Parts: sequence; C-alpha cells; structure tokens
Amino acid sequence: MDDLERELRDLSAWLETPEPPDVTAQVRARLAAEPGSAPARPRWWRRRWRYAVAAALAALLIALLPPGRAALADAVTGLLRFAGITISTSSEPVLPTGSPSPLPAQRSAELEEAQRAVRFPIRVPTKLGPPERVLVADPDGTGSHRVATLLYRGELRLDAFDGRLDPVFFKQAGGAGAEWTQVGGQQAVWVGGPHPVSYVDRSGTVREESARLAAATLIWEEGGVSYRLEGQLTMTEAVEIATSLE
Repeated sequence: MDDLERELRDLSAWLETPEPPDVTAQVRARLAAEPGSAPARPRWWRRRWRYAVAAALAALLIALLPPGRAALADAVTGLLRFAGITISTSSEPVLPTGSPSPLPAQRSAELEEAQRAVRFPIRVPTKLGPPERVLVADPDGTGSHRVATLLYRGELRLDAFDGRLDPVFFKQAGGAGAEWTQVGGQQAVWVGGPHPVSYVDRSGTVREESARLAAATLIWEEGGVSYRLEGQLTMTEAVEIATSLE
C-alpha cells in the first residue's frame, strides 16, 4: 500500500489540477461536534477503506492523464512509452560520454532515394522547406530502412519511422522533464531541454554507443508514422513546424 501511495504522489507532476478547497475547518468542526460518538472501526474496515480510496484515486488519474491507462501504467514505473519512443522520467540521468556513433548502417541519400528506401511516406515541413541533408538508417534483410532523418541548418533534426515498430529511441529526461501538448489535435510529448538519447536496435537493445545529448524535442505520431523534431526551439515553434508537414 505504501508503494501505491508513493507512486500516486509521483504522478502529480503530470497533472494540472485546480487547488483543492480547504476542508480542514469543516473536518475539525465535525469531530468537535461528535466527541466519542463513533466507535473505533476494526482494522479490516480501515484497510478496506484505504483500498477503496486508492482505487478511486487511480480511476481519477486514468481519466485525467491524457493518454489514459497505458500512460498511467508506464508513469508509475518511471517510464513513458509514446509513439515508438521510451522516455525515462528519472530525475538523475546518466549523461553520455565520448563521441556518439551514427545509427546502424546510416548513410546519406537524396530525398527521392530515401523515400524508396523506407516503407512509410517521408513528409517535409513546409515551415522549413527542403532539407539540407537526408539520412536513412538501420536496414532489414530486404534493404528496407527503419529510420529517415531530415537535417536543417546543422541544428534541426526531424526523425521519422514506422510508429507500429517497437521503441526506436530511448530518452532519459532528467531535469528537463516531459510535458503533454498537441499536434494537429493529437497528443504529443515535449521534452523542453537537453537530455540523453540512445538508439534502440531491432532486437530491442539500447545501443549505448549511439548515446548523445539531444536538444529540446517534440514527439508525435501521425498516420502510423512517428516523428521526433529536435533543435533549439520553443514548444510553440516546434508545434508550428510539426503541423506544417506535407
């Protein structure tokens, strides 16, 4: 029970709720008006009451937390899984060391060639225009690549991949934290500051050699394709870019 109470408290950081009314005076007045009138409840009754309250709180959190049950289950374990990306909500990230390696079998490609190399449509944000460079990475046995990346001005990065795949990136949020927003009316996640990010290969193994410190990132899913837009952007700027995909 103590673990459940602690986990529910931890979830409060994800919720935006109004300040509760002060009922302390009401409770004290009621207790003063009925001194000794109620017999002591047996232990089993108090235990049942605590479980009922915990169940009610969990139901309330499921209703309030934007993605619902899945996000609640992940949040209480310190992980958030969204759009093919796993985000650690730990407050003590392990910063990457050394120079990060590129994604598996990553190579440059022209935009049309990259489109033929992946099994999902590559959409370009009109807010940014044509990319300066295009990368594809992690091919399977048939040569179909798992990730397509558009690069802009050497500081903006848009990764796209099949949203139905297992997690592709692992982020450890740390001090920046993660918050919910929307892209085109759909749920999205914003990580507002630098944070470690690693690549998760096809076997589900986190590729530590790919670990690097990423800039602020917007994560969303649209039409079965997952996206992560990374760069020196505000959340408003990132959402504007994301909504301009075509």
